[in-house]
Amino acid sequence: MSIKPWYKIVTPREDLREGKPLDASEFAVHLDHVRDGHAVKDYQNPERFFERTFLSKNLTQLACETIRRLSGITTETSSVFNMSTQFGGGKTHALTLLYHLAKNGSASHSWMGVNKLLSSAGVKSIPEASTAVFVGTEFDSLRGRGGDDGIPLRKTPWGEIAFQLRGEEGFKIMKAHDGKGIAPAGDVIRELFKEGSPCLILMDEVMNYISRNRKSGLSTQLYDFIQSLSETVRGKKNVSLVISIPKSDTEMSTEDFNDFNILKKMLDRVGKAFIISSDSETIEIIRRRLFEWDSKEISVDGKVSLCKEAIATCNEYSDWILEYRNQIPNWFPIDNSREAFYSCYPFHPALISVFERKWQSLPRFQQTRGILRLLALWVSHAFINGFKGSHSDGLIGLGTAPLEDALFRQAVFEQLGESKLEVAVLSDITGKNDSFAGRLDKESTDSIKKARLHQKVSTSIFFESSGGQLNKVATLPEIRLAVSEPILDIGNVETVLDELSRNCYYLNIEKNSYRFGLTPNLNKLLSDRQASMKDEDIDELIKEEIAKVFVAKPGIERILFPELSNQIPDRPQLTLIVMAIDKHLNSKATTNFIESCTKDYGRSGRTYKSALIWIIPDSSNSLIEDARKVLAWEDIKVNEISKLSEDQQRELSENFKKSKRDLIETIWRTYKNVGMLGRDNSIIYKDLGLIHSSSSDSMPSFIINRLKEDEEITDAVNPNFLIRNWPPAIKEWSTKSLKDIFFASPIFPRLLNAERLKETISRGVSGGVFAYIGKTSDIHYEPLYFETDLNANEIEFSDEMFIIQADEARKHIEPPILTYLEIVPSYVTITKGQKFSFSAKGKDQYGQQCEIPKVTWNATGGIIENNGLFTSGKDEGEFLVFAEANGIKSDARVTILEQKKPGSETKQPLGKNVINWEGEIPYLKWMNFYQKIIAKYAGTSIIKIGVSLEIENKSKFSEQTIDDIKAALKELGLNDDINF
Repeated sequence: MSIKPWYKIVTPREDLREGKPLDASEFAVHLDHVRDGHAVKDYQNPERFFERTFLSKNLTQLACETIRRLSGITTETSSVFNMSTQFGGGKTHALTLLYHLAKNGSASHSWMGVNKLLSSAGVKSIPEASTAVFVGTEFDSLRGRGGDDGIPLRKTPWGEIAFQLRGEEGFKIMKAHDGKGIAPAGDVIRELFKEGSPCLILMDEVMNYISRNRKSGLSTQLYDFIQSLSETVRGKKNVSLVISIPKSDTEMSTEDFNDFNILKKMLDRVGKAFIISSDSETIEIIRRRLFEWDSKEISVDGKVSLCKEAIATCNEYSDWILEYRNQIPNWFPIDNSREAFYSCYPFHPALISVFERKWQSLPRFQQTRGILRLLALWVSHAFINGFKGSHSDGLIGLGTAPLEDALFRQAVFEQLGESKLEVAVLSDITGKNDSFAGRLDKESTDSIKKARLHQKVSTSIFFESSGGQLNKVATLPEIRLAVSEPILDIGNVETVLDELSRNCYYLNIEKNSYRFGLTPNLNKLLSDRQASMKDEDIDELIKEEIAKVFVAKPGIERILFPELSNQIPDRPQLTLIVMAIDKHLNSKATTNFIESCTKDYGRSGRTYKSALIWIIPDSSNSLIEDARKVLAWEDIKVNEISKLSEDQQRELSENFKKSKRDLIETIWRTYKNVGMLGRDNSIIYKDLGLIHSSSSDSMPSFIINRLKEDEEITDAVNPNFLIRNWPPAIKEWSTKSLKDIFFASPIFPRLLNAERLKETISRGVSGGVFAYIGKTSDIHYEPLYFETDLNANEIEFSDEMFIIQADEARKHIEPPILTYLEIVPSYVTITKGQKFSFSAKGKDQYGQQCEIPKVTWNATGGIIENNGLFTSGKDEGEFLVFAEANGIKSDARVTILEQKKPGSETKQPLGKNVINWEGEIPYLKWMNFYQKIIAKYAGTSIIKIGVSLEIENKSKFSEQTIDDIKAALKELGLNDDINF
């Protein structure tokens, strides 16, 4: 459920709501000021005073006994009361209450709580009494009081008390003793008291008067006066003497202590010692003094009764305590936690208890007044900030103390008795813009930031560890309790403590105990030392550690921090290139550099572009700071270790080791970007995500394994992969070229180890996928391994060794068999009676020319001999020549024309379906002639070409040249007659 903020349930008093400056005097009653009408309204106005006063058990008893005594009742009463409890414990407040009752008598019956006093005292009315007030801090015996306007001059406590009780008449009784500074004896004192006339004598700050007047002898006289007065009062029915003797313990001299003990013993003998309030009642006093309560909200016993919403809040907090009972201090009443929260609302019990458990033993701590002063400022700030929307705490917890306010800090340090810890507060908690706790809250997750958990935890540590106990620490269970609230994730407390311990300058940690100290801790030494670390030393350390993280691996080239392209080798080998920390991926200069170095090697183009794996850092800020920290710890270790305690030396050693580990982890996290050549020949980048050193034994191993998963790198390829990706223009693939292509072409995966390619070749050879060969000529292979075991160690990568596909290999292994027969030429035109020699060409099953066994020739339109010599007959027309060998047949076409007589040629008139052309074509334009004319009509028309060829050479043609030309003509089916 949603917890309603405390400030929407209870209302602080008006001045606290308005944030008016609260002077310490607000909670320090001056009894003399009340007497003369100059006190603040909370004390001067008796009705208001009673509204804000909790009638504790002892205060009620004191008031009731005093009322009974003034009423003339001597049973169950004492005439003399001695209040000698701790400074600031509410003694003067008690005297003020008695003063208002005695001065106002029955008029006080309508005030809050007075009915309870009447009932407890067993009287119907409070008698109005003559009242005398003596305050040791105010009365000056050297100057005296009065003496002007006819008022008698009083220079002694007894003269002053006599004047206040009975005016000039009373002073006359003491005049002689006052003038000589001699304490009156009992006979004189008895004259002051009339039978049946109630008298109340209130004496406060007696020790202050004794200390100031010791040299004059009046201190001894005061002792004698109090002794005589006490003895006299004991014998009177309607007279009561109430004395508060101490001044602040820290202000007492040895003589003061001696006098105090003497006076206290005497008063304890003749009177009754009173402690005004117990620890359990302090919270009720606080609640009545700081908040406005309707009379209906005050129970019969004077305690505050909570509304339903307040009870609901307390129940939620209590449920949290029960849930985490094993993680909070065992001194806390866990099983009665609801009652603890009820009794303290709107305060957290841990806030109230820290003053009771730890602070009350401080010499300068004022038990009631001190707490009131602090909590008034505290409540005022919390209320104003709450309504400003800054906070919505269900309770006012220990961690919400407004230490950022200078006035509040001053009040705190007054109770501590010194302000030396202010440096620690401002540095580590709050009060400055860069105070660590506040800054850490701003940088934290939403839940911690919203809860202000760093500030609450650090503030709780401050209060828990600043008390007067011997072991001034805040334990982890105490911290958990102090910041406990229903929405708190208890695990966040340890998270916050870790952050504070890493950052705060004055926080000391011993196991699970924390305290703020006066001397700077190692964090402060670290901060000061970090500022003096040189940039060049930081850069050198970073490079050294990066080199360790990117340890060289066999078979993989490692290049660190290149500045030029020729610093990166151009080799068929995987190359990891680690960029410098200032070469960030989001920098255009970095990506341009990567693209340039991938493309070029110095002034030449780079061949093995795909071999390059670029490792690029993110922002270098963390790296620099972590390296700076390592150097700073190392410097402290060398130069400051002798000045450190054993605990600090141990902490230093741990911090130094941790900083080195942190630097390594930061390198892993920073170098998380990988760049490489993509299939489209542009650089692609991969973000490896959040990585750490436990991911692999080394950074190169992690990157390689990740790229294996992405199929960018492979250990080996299958032989069939080579077949699928065989370059179409290559019959014989050199092993060197094969290896190189894996590092040159992004289409091929990068080989982690090129030597594994030999295993692929070995498997391909033994599996009949391809053959491994050497070449002795264009058509002969030696050696040739195919469908046989081949040890990978026998394979070499060179330009002289190749692999060929299986079909090609078999051609060089199986004997050739004639499978195709061709007559050359396949067409010829001759005249009647002309001879023409045909030849036959054969190809084997592999498409290679092979020897032809005996050819059987046949022909129509003429006679053909066994050697293929054809002699045309007398008939014109289209005829065929046949050849057969081993059952393989072929034919050629022969056109026989009439032999023309010289000079008998006549041009035929051109028809529209015949085109003739004669001319000379430059040999360089022969292909153009073929493409533009012949090729266009080759498929749709009958084309006849007559060729007249003349080749002129500067030197004589060799026989080999002539034979080559004849062979070519014959192969084309042309007449091989050549004229020279």
